[in-house]
Amino acid sequence: MSRPGRTLFLIVFAQFCCISLWFAGNGVLDDLRANFDLSMQALGHLTSAVQFGFISGTLLFALFTIADRYSPSRVFFFSALIGGIFNLSLFWDGNTLWTLLVARYLTGFFLAGIYPVGMKIAADYFEKGLGKSLSFLVGALVLGTALPHLLKSSSLFSNWVYVIAATSSLSFLGGLLILLFVPDGPFRKKGNPLNLKAIFSVFKNRKLKSAAIGYFGHMWELYAFWAFVPIVLKTYQDLHGKAINISLWSFLIIGIGSIACVIGGFLSQRIGVKKTAFWSLLLSCLCCLFSPFFFYIPYETIFLGILLFWGMVVISDSPLFSTMVANNADSVLKGSALTIVNCIGFAITIFSIQLLNYLQLNFSPTLMYTILAIGPILGLWTLAKK
Repeated sequence: MSRPGRTLFLIVFAQFCCISLWFAGNGVLDDLRANFDLSMQALGHLTSAVQFGFISGTLLFALFTIADRYSPSRVFFFSALIGGIFNLSLFWDGNTLWTLLVARYLTGFFLAGIYPVGMKIAADYFEKGLGKSLSFLVGALVLGTALPHLLKSSSLFSNWVYVIAATSSLSFLGGLLILLFVPDGPFRKKGNPLNLKAIFSVFKNRKLKSAAIGYFGHMWELYAFWAFVPIVLKTYQDLHGKAINISLWSFLIIGIGSIACVIGGFLSQRIGVKKTAFWSLLLSCLCCLFSPFFFYIPYETIFLGILLFWGMVVISDSPLFSTMVANNADSVLKGSALTIVNCIGFAITIFSIQLLNYLQLNFSPTLMYTILAIGPILGLWTLAKK
């Protein structure tokens, strides 16, 4: 393996290891509920806490230009170390919903020193072909997010404590790999501090505004879908009396999105970034709208096949929207525009997750996912405008 290939592999693998912290709580939710007497709504609350932590961390890291003032590799390492430690705090016997929320918030906060900083490290090494490198990093994000579900599905990790220990250990490993084998890259450049005026530039630049709103619509659906995949599977299982390995299929449905990101990248080179993003968003929108019918399909394989397809189209447009935002942003404000659009997008995920959280107690479990179509419809309408 060439040195650039080895470096990219290490960055992608480290990102995959560390991002496993993101859904660690989701992967063992039933165990957390049983051990700490949590309600059905704990899923949405714990997921939202991670999202809020990530938003807070991203903004503060950007405001204080942490990855510019200090070595990005060291920032990545210490974020992976501290995030893994907060993940381990789920072990504490005295946990309540509030202490668990704090633990997940702080884990999300330090994920801001992993995902965006990992992208910066890649940019410092791959000035050319960055788009290809980032597609692998987004794929690592997807697989890392899905990993706790895979671990929980294995008999080796039947005890939830092992899943949490494994994800924290992987985070420590990922941080150590970056610290020891991926020093600061040759194209490292000092970035500009976060410019809050970029908030207004997003809505003044028509093309950037279109890309940003498309991204917001995509984010409305994405994390809510990912968070509730186990609930979707359980609903179908209860309706039909089927025995489904919920943890394994949750991993497959979320994880297959990593392949979709790569496919989307290749398609965008042939038919264009905007057109590829539009079709991906349209297909995921149709999945939302037709979701009530999916639950009444008597054939389990067809139902699972549809969810695998949904898992692909729900994420394949993500790197494309980021590319559109970057390409249409003023070069001076590019970093700030990307940071602000990213933070708004993740803030939106909190609202959609909490909405599903409310609906699962007050609405039909087979109808509630149609509400996720709101975001894609808004995004499609904006992208369709000339």
